[in-house]
Amino acid sequence: MKGFSNHFKDFPDYIIGITKEIWEDRGIATLHHYYSPDIVVRSPASVVIGNEKVIGATMATLAEFPDRQLLGEDVIWSGTPDEGMLSSHRIISTATHAHDGVYGAASGKKLRYRILADCHAIDNQINDEWLIRDQTAIVRQIGWEAKDFARDLIAREGGPERCVQPLTPKTDKVGPYKGSGNENEWGQRHAALLTGMMNADMRLIEQSYDRAVTSHYPGGETGHGWGAVDEFWMGLRAAFPCAEFKIDHVIGRDDPNMPPRSALRWSLHGKHTGWGAFGVPTGAEVYLLGISQAEWGELVGGDIRLRREWTLFDETAVWKQILMQTGDL
Repeated sequence: MKGFSNHFKDFPDYIIGITKEIWEDRGIATLHHYYSPDIVVRSPASVVIGNEKVIGATMATLAEFPDRQLLGEDVIWSGTPDEGMLSSHRIISTATHAHDGVYGAASGKKLRYRILADCHAIDNQINDEWLIRDQTAIVRQIGWEAKDFARDLIAREGGPERCVQPLTPKTDKVGPYKGSGNENEWGQRHAALLTGMMNADMRLIEQSYDRAVTSHYPGGETGHGWGAVDEFWMGLRAAFPCAEFKIDHVIGRDDPNMPPRSALRWSLHGKHTGWGAFGVPTGAEVYLLGISQAEWGELVGGDIRLRREWTLFDETAVWKQILMQTGDL
């Protein structure tokens, strides 16, 4: 861990450790140390530039959810301390919606939802980030549906012209990280599978996923078996059948005492022209950022399968883009 504090055993310990220190231990000021002054933090809902804005957003979240916990499930990573390392960090967060905030009037609801975040770190500091919260899971537990929350948020932020603009190629900012991951076989296998499904070869589900696969998708949805996988990916691609699909980052890992794992960061960019996960086609132009993780294995010798999958994108950010363009407010 050259260039990093010897307080941390390895890179996953660094990522999990500073997350707890910042959020649960209330070390918000440590963001001045752990985040670069001009960091770019992209979420599907917005692009935030600069450490001061990150600190402000962190404090606002903790004001609304004061007992929030961030439980690190996995860190899938690539790179070296000398050149910089990219983590794909999977988190289960628990929180109580105790105070008014961006999610509306305090509901008192106890929440549980996932987060997937890609962070680039070098010299003990994070300087580039892609962050996806399961917003649909959050708002549903509070009492909203994703579309209704997006509509209300647009109004509270001042309407389509004044509201916070979601992440798109136009609003994105280039950060310092230029890597694309590594060449490990598990990442390459995962990328080939997702590319094939986005090219409409859904036969790959039965060919590549374990029959008892456990899948975790937006809205806190957990599925079992091929049917849940087919329903999710078919519904997404059917809504944007002509959208450009791109994989921007691929990681695969073989670590002691862990199953083979992979992590992908990908996007869909195009018009909402199909019947699928987002209902009546609107023709709205949408940019959708996604992160997927997978665990692989051989339940039957010689038959490698994807056994567990996690995928997130922000449905509320998709609805916000659609509603801003259609005027259905």
